[in-house]
Amino acid sequence: MTRRTGPPTGLRGLPRPPLSLVPDRPDDSPAVLPARTPQGRKSGDTNRAAPPGREPAAVQSVSPNAALRAELHERTADLQRLKAEYDNYRKRVHRDRRAVGEIAVANVLERLLPVLDAVAEAAEQGELTGGFRRVAEALEAELAALGLESVGTPGAPFDPTLHEAVTYTPADGGGGGPAAVPAPDRAVCGEVIRPGYRVGDRLLRPAQVAVRDEPMSDAPRSG
Repeated sequence: MTRRTGPPTGLRGLPRPPLSLVPDRPDDSPAVLPARTPQGRKSGDTNRAAPPGREPAAVQSVSPNAALRAELHERTADLQRLKAEYDNYRKRVHRDRRAVGEIAVANVLERLLPVLDAVAEAAEQGELTGGFRRVAEALEAELAALGLESVGTPGAPFDPTLHEAVTYTPADGGGGGPAAVPAPDRAVCGEVIRPGYRVGDRLLRPAQVAVRDEPMSDAPRSG
């Protein structure tokens, strides 16, 4: 039996279409993406113009050295201000401590002035002898080491800021008394009735003195 040959058939006796290779369409090829810069921008964007009113990033960026110099200058100024404030604070604390110490010493010495008056009175009456005299000398030395100074010397010019005039005797010997006013250019301390004391610039007690006028020197006669 002879087999009949013919074109291949498909299902249900239908002929199969011949196979053919169809080339891809130009629009079906994958699009080539533009390369990206390290900053994540497309290479085509580099030539894009900057928005109006803004400069490119390269112009806006500040030099690192200039920024460091500006920050160093600012920190140096801060340190200089801080050092100046600390120096002023240290000087003020030192001055306040010294003032507090002087006030404390002055208050103690002021309470000891009656003791010095008693010692001076005993010395005038001849009772400052023996061990009592050595105690008095040691007391005066320690008080002098603390800055105590006596005020009032016979013959010294009268100073109303340091002396308290108890009596006043004019040069002519009349018109004196407590109510008289000493002549400022000729008044001197004739006698110290009670000595005064001071510590540094602080006057603890003015000296009570008897004021008198020095006699005016005779003017040279002419001819």
